[in-house]
Amino acid sequence: MQKGISFLYILLIFIAVFLHFLALMDLFPLLISSPLLFFLIFIFFYRLNARHRFRGFR
Repeated sequence: MQKGISFLYILLIFIAVFLHFLALMDLFPLLISSPLLFFLIFIFFYRLNARHRFRGFR
């Protein structure tokens, strides 16, 4: 399940990068593509690091 979610996030990041390239060519609004790309990269690394967090002894 984790591999599927990671693959989905990577796919969404590639789509956001493509939209950002379109925005740099003035074919898509830059104000939409930049925060979208930042948010997706941030969420990807947040979820990647949250799996390996020490949660204490039980």
